[in-house]
Amino acid sequence: MKVLVVGANGQIGNQLAKLIQESDAHTVRAMVRKQEQVEEFNKQGIEAVLADLEGHIDYIVNAANGCDAIVFTAGSGGHTGADKTLLIDLDGAVKTIEAAEKLNIKRFVMVSAIQAHKRENWNEALKPYYVAKHYADKILMESHLTYTIIRPGGLLNKPSTGKISVGENLLRKSIPRTDVAKTILACLDEEQTFNRSFDLVSGEDPISHALKSL
Repeated sequence: MKVLVVGANGQIGNQLAKLIQESDAHTVRAMVRKQEQVEEFNKQGIEAVLADLEGHIDYIVNAANGCDAIVFTAGSGGHTGADKTLLIDLDGAVKTIEAAEKLNIKRFVMVSAIQAHKRENWNEALKPYYVAKHYADKILMESHLTYTIIRPGGLLNKPSTGKISVGENLLRKSIPRTDVAKTILACLDEEQTFNRSFDLVSGEDPISHALKSL
């Protein structure tokens, strides 16, 4: 499959793009919003395309044209206000879902946040972010796409352990970003993750084994 990574300049997206490039099963196209980011990916031998999630949906459609799957890893970041969270994490995600439907791209992987599906468990300090994730996930589940929604716990810049825990209602724990990226890659072909959503934290099971147990 050719996979469009939306938010490829982010920490998870960047690692995922490189993992896909190194894989034998898939090829990658990185979607970014700055020309210098396109050039940086091109230097690494990775195809990249410009599109802004705050722009018209046609830009996303053009970016995704020719792809077989989309992974949404974009985020407004922790230093922006609720307005950017609304525009990127909610509306940007929904526009990407709509772009996939326009192009008849069926496979869609969304990176969400742990317990985003349960209002009573939202992180109060990040409430606008959780609202955005909750409703973007809901719209994806109501689409006709073959979705996987991954809700990782606290994100760490630590070495990969290659071992995870997945489930509907996990305690708030953490996970290295590299293991999130590896889990996304494994989900692309793992039918056990199709039309499923789950929390993701570090655990005791190898990634492939954990996903097959869903």
